[in-house]
Amino acid sequence: MPRFSVIVPCYKVQGFLRECLDSVLDQSYRDIEVVAVDDCSPDDCGAILDEYAAADERVRVLHLEDNVGLGRARNAALPHATGDYLFFLDSDDTLTPGALRAVADRLAEADDPDVLVFDYARTYWWGGTRRNVLAHVLGETDETFTAAERPEILDLLMVVWNKAYRRDFVEREGFTFPPGYYEDTPWTFPVMFAAGRIATLDRVCLNYRQRRQGNILSTTSRKHFDVHAQYERVFAFLDDRPELARWRPFLHVKMGEHCLDVLSKPDRLPASDKAEFFRRTARMFREYRPEGAEIPAELRVLEHGYAAYRLRRESGRAGRELGRRARQARGAAAGRLGRVRTAVNTRRPLDADLVVYSAFSHRGVLGDPAAIHRKAREIAPHLRGVWVVRGEEEAAALPPDTEHVLLGSAGYHRAVERAAFLVNNVNWPWAVPKRPDS
Repeated sequence: MPRFSVIVPCYKVQGFLRECLDSVLDQSYRDIEVVAVDDCSPDDCGAILDEYAAADERVRVLHLEDNVGLGRARNAALPHATGDYLFFLDSDDTLTPGALRAVADRLAEADDPDVLVFDYARTYWWGGTRRNVLAHVLGETDETFTAAERPEILDLLMVVWNKAYRRDFVEREGFTFPPGYYEDTPWTFPVMFAAGRIATLDRVCLNYRQRRQGNILSTTSRKHFDVHAQYERVFAFLDDRPELARWRPFLHVKMGEHCLDVLSKPDRLPASDKAEFFRRTARMFREYRPEGAEIPAELRVLEHGYAAYRLRRESGRAGRELGRRARQARGAAAGRLGRVRTAVNTRRPLDADLVVYSAFSHRGVLGDPAAIHRKAREIAPHLRGVWVVRGEEEAAALPPDTEHVLLGSAGYHRAVERAAFLVNNVNWPWAVPKRPDS
């Protein structure tokens, strides 16, 4: 019995599939099986999967006779999975090097929880990378917990692929994927509500590919109406579990937010169907509203009709345009000043001993940069470490004697423009110049 069953459904991804499979099979951690599902793909996915299965006995391939969609393709793999833990990987995404070893070590440390939530980074077709902005939630405790004890865990992206699931927990609870779009919703919410022990891993284990085109959720169609049926399935799950009734107010708000988010996307729904989508969302919002539940201000538009929603959206766009023009004018003035300042600072020599650190969008001494800082102080004590923080609140929370600068201040610009080393686990804001030899 392997430790992990990695389930990979495949449909029209021949250009990404080899990179995906290599990222799994080349992991240093070898105690795995791959259950790959050819969802009747019209391209060469099936042949590529067979090639990998012939070369590596850890790969098993299922060829479906009909295209059944992502959720039911995953279901087809479940009876063939024999690992202790299930790991769902979309076939255009990749695991980071060392990810499975890190997951295995964390599972052992946490004494095999029902669910392990790990981090991911979005990778873009033009080469950019952006870590999950809520990554700090994963580093707040080493203990296991329930969702009720730490509900902020549900603020993370509710998808299937940023988690590992204990297989006997999944089988005992009977979790499966429904057909249709947004199939992760009726899996992830019930799993997280029902899990008795959840653990986290503050490490990027997966690269979530942001495709330039071909993302199914960016396809304009009425299939996006599926989101309503998916939330109905989650409410039905709560109806069957009276002990989980506390989650109804939370789910009611999440449903409203998610449906309005779908409606707001320009590439999801045909324009002629948007009013109908709004009305169906509003009807569900009324039907599933718990007695006495407080309605957040941003969701009250569901009580006022589609015309009010449209008016609010259009006025919001107008306000944002005015704000954009004002920021543009301020930015132009600041840019002129900044170019003068940068020209002065970059004429000065680099400070060979200066290291500028930042972590999680300037939240403090955290994550990998903090570990690098600690080690640098041990083995290269001549280096001067300066931390960038967002504001006075973050500065007040720094460890004693931590040298810091506030983001955007004159001290910040002097530091980043003269530092020999720049250390960050997310992107630097605006253009930080990388000088020769830095």
